[in-house]
Amino acid sequence: MDMMKGAMSASEMPMQGMDMDMMQECMEALSACMQACIMCADSDAGEGMGRCAAMCSNCADVCDTMMRMMLRMNGYDMQVMMSMMETTVMMCRACSAECMMHAEMSEHCRMCAMACDQAVMAMEKMMGSMKGMMPAG
Repeated sequence: MDMMKGAMSASEMPMQGMDMDMMQECMEALSACMQACIMCADSDAGEGMGRCAAMCSNCADVCDTMMRMMLRMNGYDMQVMMSMMETTVMMCRACSAECMMHAEMSEHCRMCAMACDQAVMAMEKMMGSMKGMMPAG
């Protein structure tokens, strides 16, 4: 799934210098996290783990929104994008922490926590590369 590669030439990009391979990696991690969270939330609901189900549902929604924002190349506002990325990282960390409390007894929670952690790593890598693109202020 190479949706970002070849989507635009470097001269067409609204954010010069954006690493499209890194963006692709980030979106793949977000997609995997979203899917794991949806599956975990569904399983949690059947097991009576309401807080975990809600946390996973919220995390899936935030990851989905983050992916959609990344796909809107012409709508980038760097400060808004960084803020949303930071929010996504916080949500994924909170979801991972919640799922880790059940990881020993629940395979879906263990897998969800791992997917959240992978999304955090991809987001932080992407954010690190974008810091140099932020306007001074």
